[in-house]
Amino acid sequence: MATYKTKNIFREERKMKKMMVVIMSLCVVMLMVGFAFAEEKGPVEIVADGCSKEINTYCKGVTPGEGRILACIFAYQDKLSNRCEYALYDAAAQLERAITALTYLANECRNDLKAYCSDVKPGEGRLINCIDKNMEKVSSRCKQAIKDVSKK
Repeated sequence: MATYKTKNIFREERKMKKMMVVIMSLCVVMLMVGFAFAEEKGPVEIVADGCSKEINTYCKGVTPGEGRILACIFAYQDKLSNRCEYALYDAAAQLERAITALTYLANECRNDLKAYCSDVKPGEGRLINCIDKNMEKVSSRCKQAIKDVSKK
Protein backbone atom coordinates (compact mmCIF):
# COMPACT_ATOMS: atom_id res chain seq x y z
CA MET A 1 0.00 0.00 0.00
CA ALA A 2 1.40 3.38 -0.99
CA THR A 3 1.95 5.93 1.71
CA TYR A 4 0.85 9.55 1.52
CA LYS A 5 4.44 10.59 0.83
CA THR A 6 4.79 8.05 -2.00
CA LYS A 7 1.52 9.19 -3.57
CA ASN A 8 2.70 12.78 -3.39
CA ILE A 9 5.97 11.85 -5.10
CA PHE A 10 4.06 10.10 -7.91
CA ARG A 11 1.79 13.13 -8.30
CA GLU A 12 4.82 15.44 -8.54
CA GLU A 13 6.48 13.12 -11.08
CA ARG A 14 3.36 13.20 -13.26
CA LYS A 15 3.27 16.98 -13.02
CA MET A 16 6.96 17.17 -13.97
CA LYS A 17 6.41 14.86 -16.95
CA LYS A 18 3.52 17.01 -18.17
CA MET A 19 5.63 20.13 -17.83
CA MET A 20 8.49 18.48 -19.76
CA VAL A 21 6.05 17.55 -22.52
CA VAL A 22 5.02 21.20 -22.71
CA ILE A 23 8.62 22.37 -22.84
CA MET A 24 9.68 19.82 -25.45
CA SER A 25 6.58 20.40 -27.55
CA LEU A 26 7.10 24.15 -27.54
CA CYS A 27 10.71 23.74 -28.61
CA VAL A 28 9.91 21.24 -31.37
CA VAL A 29 6.99 23.13 -32.79
CA MET A 30 8.71 26.52 -32.66
CA LEU A 31 11.61 25.02 -34.59
CA MET A 32 9.43 23.14 -37.08
CA VAL A 33 6.75 25.60 -38.13
CA GLY A 34 5.36 28.98 -37.52
CA PHE A 35 2.44 28.67 -39.92
CA ALA A 36 0.50 26.02 -38.02
CA PHE A 37 -1.03 28.42 -35.53
CA ALA A 38 -4.07 30.06 -37.08
CA GLU A 39 -5.38 31.00 -33.67
CA GLU A 40 -5.31 34.53 -32.32
CA LYS A 41 -2.69 33.79 -29.66
CA GLY A 42 -0.03 31.18 -30.09
CA PRO A 43 1.28 29.00 -27.26
CA VAL A 44 4.19 31.32 -26.52
CA GLU A 45 1.88 34.30 -26.06
CA ILE A 46 -0.54 32.27 -23.94
CA VAL A 47 2.24 31.23 -21.56
CA ALA A 48 3.75 34.72 -21.51
CA ASP A 49 0.36 36.25 -20.62
CA GLY A 50 -0.82 33.56 -18.23
CA CYS A 51 2.48 33.27 -16.40
CA SER A 52 3.53 36.93 -16.49
CA LYS A 53 3.44 37.19 -12.69
CA GLU A 54 5.68 34.13 -12.29
CA ILE A 55 8.02 35.24 -15.07
CA ASN A 56 8.41 38.69 -13.50
CA THR A 57 8.82 37.26 -10.00
CA TYR A 58 11.05 34.23 -10.54
CA CYS A 59 12.52 34.55 -14.02
CA LYS A 60 13.14 38.26 -14.64
CA GLY A 61 16.91 37.74 -14.80
CA VAL A 62 16.69 34.88 -17.28
CA THR A 63 17.75 35.58 -20.85
CA PRO A 64 14.85 34.70 -23.17
CA GLY A 65 15.35 32.08 -25.88
CA GLU A 66 16.08 28.39 -26.29
CA GLY A 67 13.45 27.44 -23.70
CA ARG A 68 15.19 29.12 -20.78
CA ILE A 69 12.05 30.93 -19.56
CA LEU A 70 10.08 27.67 -19.62
CA ALA A 71 12.89 25.93 -17.78
CA CYS A 72 12.77 28.66 -15.15
CA ILE A 73 8.99 28.29 -14.82
CA PHE A 74 9.50 24.55 -14.51
CA ALA A 75 11.99 25.13 -11.67
CA TYR A 76 9.27 26.98 -9.75
CA GLN A 77 6.41 24.63 -10.62
CA ASP A 78 5.43 24.28 -6.98
CA LYS A 79 4.77 28.04 -6.82
CA LEU A 80 2.72 28.47 -10.01
CA SER A 81 -0.66 30.13 -9.85
CA ASN A 82 -3.73 28.38 -11.22
CA ARG A 83 -3.74 30.92 -14.05
CA CYS A 84 -0.20 30.01 -15.05
CA GLU A 85 -0.86 26.27 -14.84
CA TYR A 86 -3.95 26.72 -17.00
CA ALA A 87 -1.93 28.74 -19.52
CA LEU A 88 0.68 25.96 -19.70
CA TYR A 89 -1.96 23.30 -20.29
CA ASP A 90 -3.78 25.49 -22.81
CA ALA A 91 -0.52 26.01 -24.70
CA ALA A 92 0.15 22.26 -24.56
CA ALA A 93 -3.31 21.56 -26.00
CA GLN A 94 -2.65 24.01 -28.85
CA LEU A 95 0.67 22.35 -29.55
CA GLU A 96 -0.93 18.93 -29.51
CA ARG A 97 -3.50 20.06 -32.10
CA ALA A 98 -0.75 21.56 -34.26
CA ILE A 99 1.37 18.42 -34.05
CA THR A 100 -1.65 16.28 -34.94
CA ALA A 101 -2.37 18.51 -37.95
CA LEU A 102 1.27 18.39 -39.06
CA THR A 103 1.40 14.62 -38.67
CA TYR A 104 -1.75 14.25 -40.76
CA LEU A 105 -0.36 16.61 -43.40
CA ALA A 106 3.02 14.85 -43.49
CA ASN A 107 1.39 11.43 -43.81
CA GLU A 108 -0.98 12.49 -46.59
CA CYS A 109 1.72 14.40 -48.49
CA ARG A 110 4.60 11.96 -47.88
CA ASN A 111 4.84 10.76 -51.49
CA ASP A 112 4.48 14.29 -52.86
CA LEU A 113 7.21 15.55 -50.54
CA LYS A 114 9.50 12.76 -51.75
CA ALA A 115 8.65 13.36 -55.40
CA TYR A 116 8.82 17.16 -55.53
CA CYS A 117 10.64 18.38 -52.42
CA SER A 118 13.29 15.81 -51.53
CA ASP A 119 16.06 18.37 -52.05
CA VAL A 120 14.40 20.99 -49.81
CA LYS A 121 15.74 21.48 -46.30
CA PRO A 122 12.90 21.20 -43.72
CA GLY A 123 12.06 24.19 -41.54
CA GLU A 124 10.86 27.76 -41.77
CA GLY A 125 7.98 26.78 -44.07
CA ARG A 126 10.23 25.63 -46.92
CA LEU A 127 8.45 22.30 -47.40
CA ILE A 128 4.96 23.81 -47.50
CA ASN A 129 6.27 26.43 -49.94
CA CYS A 130 7.65 23.65 -52.12
CA ILE A 131 4.32 21.81 -52.06
CA ASP A 132 2.57 25.09 -52.87
CA LYS A 133 4.85 25.66 -55.88
CA ASN A 134 4.04 22.15 -57.11
CA MET A 135 0.32 22.27 -56.28
CA GLU A 136 -0.74 21.38 -59.82
CA LYS A 137 1.20 18.10 -59.60
CA VAL A 138 0.34 17.25 -55.96
CA SER A 139 -1.95 14.29 -55.24
CA SER A 140 -5.60 14.79 -54.35
CA ARG A 141 -4.93 13.28 -50.89
CA CYS A 142 -2.31 15.92 -50.17
CA LYS A 143 -4.52 18.71 -51.51
CA GLN A 144 -7.36 17.55 -49.27
CA ALA A 145 -5.06 17.39 -46.23
CA ILE A 146 -3.86 20.94 -46.89
CA LYS A 147 -7.46 22.07 -47.19
CA ASP A 148 -8.40 20.26 -43.95
CA VAL A 149 -5.49 21.68 -41.98
CA SER A 150 -5.98 25.23 -43.23
CA LYS A 151 -9.61 25.18 -41.96
CA LYS A 152 -8.50 24.72 -38.36
